Amino acid sequence: MARLLFLILLTLSASLAWAGPTLTVYTYPSFVSEWGPGPAVKQAFEAQCDCTLEFVALDSSVAILHRLRLEGESCTADVVLGLDANTLSDARQTGLLAPHDIDTSAVRLPVDWQDDTFVPYDWGYFAFVYDTQQLPDPPTSLDALINAPENLKIIIEDPRTSTPGLGFLLWMRKVYGDQAPAKWQALQKHILTVTKGWSDAYFSLFMNGEAPMVLSYSTSPAYHMAVDNTDRYQAAPFDEGHYLQVEVAARLRNSPHPELARKFLQFMLTPAFQREIPLKNVMYPAIDLGDELPDVFDRLIEPSRTLYFEPQTVAEHRKAWIDEWLNATAR
Repeated sequence: MARLLFLILLTLSASLAWAGPTLTVYTYPSFVSEWGPGPAVKQAFEAQCDCTLEFVALDSSVAILHRLRLEGESCTADVVLGLDANTLSDARQTGLLAPHDIDTSAVRLPVDWQDDTFVPYDWGYFAFVYDTQQLPDPPTSLDALINAPENLKIIIEDPRTSTPGLGFLLWMRKVYGDQAPAKWQALQKHILTVTKGWSDAYFSLFMNGEAPMVLSYSTSPAYHMAVDNTDRYQAAPFDEGHYLQVEVAARLRNSPHPELARKFLQFMLTPAFQREIPLKNVMYPAIDLGDELPDVFDRLIEPSRTLYFEPQTVAEHRKAWIDEWLNATAR
């Protein structure tokens, strides 16, 4: 009996030793969904790290920032993945993040990226995706959208809770400057609803035919073309240009496994991670994948201008611009 107990304990001990440390990554639901990149990323990283990769899915990328602020120094996560350039200054100000200490020279973005804390893992442009069967002739500029017939309805997301929602707020501000509040008022007649997040807007409403246009990404049609084998859903190119989103990850200063967290950030910039991005996160990869980039990405719109605010500018004006939006849309 004693020998049996010893063998059981020995087996259990060996099993626990084999499992190695657990790297905890805060992220958003679509990243870890069965159709997202999370499962394949987990398998690929665990194959080389002798560890367990555990994703903790929060409501949205905005919720990741809220979670950091709430937990403060008691946060036990190792990595946050899913913040973007429009929220990174606020995240930096928490004081909870550490320099990444990795080589990011392989990163390829439409803007020059020099940051010692945040590592980009994908990027894309905000755009209005439309149903070609409902709307064969979509607006081709923000002005055309605002001045379209009143029966044209769109679905957008809330800038307080949604990354695309904040992106559209910045897009409007970049194009119209101090005239943005007046333009928001003029746009009101077209807004069918404002949702909390992208999934509700895109899958629950747009894909069910509630409106012919939805605020999403210029890359969204790639999924439909490659996976659904349909050209029905397309992004409308806008004359003013499109606002850029860069998604980033960072490691926590109090990470229980700082070296493993750094290795994960390095892993993000390898083909093993990046090849999962185009059709599972439906964004552009942060490195050049060459022939591994799906052919459908050659059929996406190419914005005439890249619109972008520096992260510090967003941090300084975000609250005031959201207040302007609230005041304009409440009338």
